[in-house]
Amino acid sequence: MARYIVQRVLSTIPTMLIIIVIGFVIMELPPGDYLTYYVSQLEAQGHEGAREEAELLRKRYALDRPAHERFFSWLWRFVQGDFGESFAFRRPVRDLVGESLLLTLVLSLTSLLISWLIGIPIGVYSATHQYSLGDHFFTLVAFVGTGLPGFLLALVLLVFGSQMLGYTPLGLFSAEYEAAPWSLARVGDLLQHMWIPALIVAVTGTAGLMRTMRGNLLDVLRQNYVQTARAKGVTERTVVWRHAVRNAIHPLIMSLGMSLPGLISGSSITGIVLNLPIMGPLYLQAVRQQDIYLGGTFLILVTLLLIVGNLLADILLVIVDPRIRYD
Repeated sequence: MARYIVQRVLSTIPTMLIIIVIGFVIMELPPGDYLTYYVSQLEAQGHEGAREEAELLRKRYALDRPAHERFFSWLWRFVQGDFGESFAFRRPVRDLVGESLLLTLVLSLTSLLISWLIGIPIGVYSATHQYSLGDHFFTLVAFVGTGLPGFLLALVLLVFGSQMLGYTPLGLFSAEYEAAPWSLARVGDLLQHMWIPALIVAVTGTAGLMRTMRGNLLDVLRQNYVQTARAKGVTERTVVWRHAVRNAIHPLIMSLGMSLPGLISGSSITGIVLNLPIMGPLYLQAVRQQDIYLGGTFLILVTLLLIVGNLLADILLVIVDPRIRYD
């Protein structure tokens, strides 16, 4: 198993390099750079000497050097743990990423856990009670959840909370804990605020899991080995959960590798609506402002999450189905 993991990690290095190069090129495609955006902002505010200040910053951040030199210089520093400095925030990228990455992972994993804990049992129920009233109801809920954008649900929640409950569900912390150091009280405050955005982000994923699990399980329940198990007198509960579900869940585990980066990128607009200090809104801001070091670092992290997610999905498949071998 260790050999398999090492081989998979080594095989992903060329893929990562290609993605990094493509991402950097895309960031460089729009005309100008961050300082072009910065100068336009200062001039719109009537700031005098904006272009002179921009030239000083251009030399400070080496933006006057060719793009390929900046890229290799940044990549070499990145390998050593120096992710560069954000142009927009005037802070090290490592500090900005460190603040948002933990909260993003907590939110994403919580949403993923909610989706699986709700979607899988409902999908099994719908498949084993096909065309029943409960199946029709959950099918309707799944279609609505699939077509309902997360940011729209967040907007509805904001209006409902502020107008009906007198409470606006914004952010992940109360005002007194936003800038406070980590403590048990801050963790508790985070847990109190986490469930609302986690449920919103999990809506679409839960609906998709329900439909996928239902369809897969219906196919598996018609297989010959399931009929044979029933003929031998095995209880229906054992047939469903021990034999059928174990095989029907394979496609869901295979898609698990895409879930984590998908949740991070998919929660961007929801994060903006709910004012969440997570990676999505920060990444979107970096791309819009051509903050290449901050945006490039986020791109690498999302790529790493995709690779790690696929690796974990392959390992889980082997655990679930012993017939699968590493070679």
